[in-house]
Amino acid sequence: MQIAVLGIDLGKNSCSAVGLDKAGRVVLRRRLSRHSLIKLAMQLPSCVMAMEACCGAHHLGRVLRAHGHHVRLMPPEYVQPYVKAQKNDERDAEAIAEAATRPTMRFVDLKSEDQFDMQTLHRARSRLVSERTALVNQLRAVLLERGITVAQGRRRLARYLTQALDADDTEGTQLSSRIRVLIEDMRAQWHDLDQRIAAFDIEFAAAARSEESARRLSTIPGIGAINATALVAAVGDARGFARARDLSAWLGLVPRQATTGGRPRLLGITKRGNKYLRTLLSCPLSRGRARVSRSAAADRAGRRIDAQGRRQDLKTPVEQALMRGLDTA
Repeated sequence: MQIAVLGIDLGKNSCSAVGLDKAGRVVLRRRLSRHSLIKLAMQLPSCVMAMEACCGAHHLGRVLRAHGHHVRLMPPEYVQPYVKAQKNDERDAEAIAEAATRPTMRFVDLKSEDQFDMQTLHRARSRLVSERTALVNQLRAVLLERGITVAQGRRRLARYLTQALDADDTEGTQLSSRIRVLIEDMRAQWHDLDQRIAAFDIEFAAAARSEESARRLSTIPGIGAINATALVAAVGDARGFARARDLSAWLGLVPRQATTGGRPRLLGITKRGNKYLRTLLSCPLSRGRARVSRSAAADRAGRRIDAQGRRQDLKTPVEQALMRGLDTA
């Protein structure tokens, strides 16, 4: 039994494996646990191990690669067209193995453990920011239900609460004693979230100073420690992209196409890929558009850059900074 490609449909406890020979014929169908799958991989000669890029795939891919196999990860949406007839785990594994043999298939780079650690830290910080936003919104709703409106912005709300509750002004007296105790408790939670988020920011700043690619990214205007470490963790080595526009497309920042009959039609950006990175990049892009608007108003004859061009211009130094050995200066 000579297996050339082993397609693996991952599950939480059990996995389905389908092996193909060099001619593409199915020579193995087996359902086994993750531990048994690693034992099977140790017994097989070097071959292609194909999986969908899902939860746990990168960890298992690193283990299989350590045993001498070639690991190929694919986006699940690219595997779906190869599923035949009814859907089940064995059919999915066969579709994964078949999709891995296609010469035009797009594969996902295997992430290192350090990249996953940094991404986990970013996800934890993002969760804390969401909790803080929900807490601030609830605070505003509590005040609004009692006829108290506060200007936008977290700092303005914090300043108002300090004046209203600590100084016991006239608006603060509109609140009952029980609600005042509740708001004080919510303010304490807010302060705790601020401290925890600030601790993550300090850690990201230290990581950006110690990591070479992140240091190069930080030299780009508008890219700080959080953006730099998030890009390094998500992208890794940018040599996987042939050109800067490919990185823009991977981030979902290029126009969505609806072309038919040879007539091109471009819509809004695709918004595919990493939503967290798009969120981080939107702040420097907004500041860049504001600077362009002010300069255009001052000098009508000057160069004009639209929003889409601004996005693609930003990706070129980002891609260069992520490539090892290149200098963006």
